[in-house]
Amino acid sequence: MVEEQLEHAFTFEPLGSKHNRAAFTCEVAALESYLRTQARQDLKKRVAVPFVLTPDGQTIAGYYTLSQYAVQLDAIPEEIAKKLPKYPTVPATLLGRLAIDGAFRGQGLGEKLLMDALQRSLTQSKQVASTAVVVDAKDDTAVAFYKKYGFVALPGIPNRLFIAMGTVQQLFPD
Repeated sequence: MVEEQLEHAFTFEPLGSKHNRAAFTCEVAALESYLRTQARQDLKKRVAVPFVLTPDGQTIAGYYTLSQYAVQLDAIPEEIAKKLPKYPTVPATLLGRLAIDGAFRGQGLGEKLLMDALQRSLTQSKQVASTAVVVDAKDDTAVAFYKKYGFVALPGIPNRLFIAMGTVQQLFPD
């Protein structure tokens, strides 16, 4: 019952000045450092858009970033690439970072963050074309997490995974 109440209390918001970036801690120093020192600059320079999951409008329980990206057609598995136009590169969305604050682990927030990122990517692909969502998983645990949701490896690049936008669409039928 408490978990249900927590579930409804969380909201997704674009990163703003009211969010307490300094208090965010996770097991990966690079993800902490990015949020604290680089995320606002990336947003300002339109390099990446960070989205936070917050229970109260200030605390950051988790975050992810989205950016435009391009994938070399020959880097995509042949069975998928043959369904795409024969351009040298195809547009994609980069899920650049995804992290959960240690105080909020074990509440299923990783899945919530990923599903929000995928749904947002799908929605945006209807305005700015994107054939897939690409992610660079930090380690084998992260690879397993993404594969559980339908991501597949891009050959030749360790820990780089993608999910075709058509597969994402199946997750969120109209």
